[in-house]
Amino acid sequence: MSARCILPAGAALGEGPVWDARDGALLFVDIKGKRLHSVRLDDSAHRTWAFDEPICWIIPRTNALGYVAGFKSGFAKLTLDPFAIAPVGAPEPDRPGNRLNDAKADRWGRIWAGSMDDAEQHASGALYRLDTNWSWRRMDDGYGVANGPTFSPSGDVLYHTDSAERVVYRFDLAADGALANKSVFVRFEESWGYPDGMTTDSEGGVWIAHWDGARVSRFTPEGALDRSIALPVSRPTSCVFAGEHSDRMFVTSAAIGCEGEPLAGGVFEIESGVRGAPAFGFGG
Repeated sequence: MSARCILPAGAALGEGPVWDARDGALLFVDIKGKRLHSVRLDDSAHRTWAFDEPICWIIPRTNALGYVAGFKSGFAKLTLDPFAIAPVGAPEPDRPGNRLNDAKADRWGRIWAGSMDDAEQHASGALYRLDTNWSWRRMDDGYGVANGPTFSPSGDVLYHTDSAERVVYRFDLAADGALANKSVFVRFEESWGYPDGMTTDSEGGVWIAHWDGARVSRFTPEGALDRSIALPVSRPTSCVFAGEHSDRMFVTSAAIGCEGEPLAGGVFEIESGVRGAPAFGFGG
């Protein structure tokens, strides 16, 4: 299995790749660079948008134009053509040192978003559920670096990571949004680096990017390491299935702390050999 760079973006902290079928484009953010990138898969057309604060993730809306975005300041509605930002609210006014970090929508159209201490000094991160009526609720707490939510293909399992602790958790997820039975899904060995963003394939395999591990790995639904794919960068950050048939996998990466790696901060395509689980947008 090989990896090829499709976009040498040089992102300081490339993150949150998401497939937008409406435009045939892969979107991803550069959190530290305060930018959003879009690259079309058919012609490789690349666009960028700059912001006044860190943009941490973006998710398409299914019942309206545009997107929901997570900024350092909180949740916001975002349109790109025309360009407009409409703040929705801040989930953590009591934690001014925090920012949002990584999110995904479940099959019911709700967004699950983590947060973290931007200075990475305190375990003040949490997991939030943003419902389709634009209200939110803190669902779990005490994370060093909340990262990479993803779901089982049937939608009844939520996986969520504390990168700082090298642990990926598993929760039972009910249709009403309740979480239960939190347990350790995977605990990374020190030699593996840190678990970062992740996605799920149609067979239930969980793909996880290894920050400081130079690879992405697939884990079975039971949490066993199945296989790994090496990358030419030390800090891959997240992965996503994309394309018309959800059969192409792309990996974002970070350039920060990776001097001497010419492709660091780029986006890579890898041969996964499987299709992605269903992906969803925000239903509000």
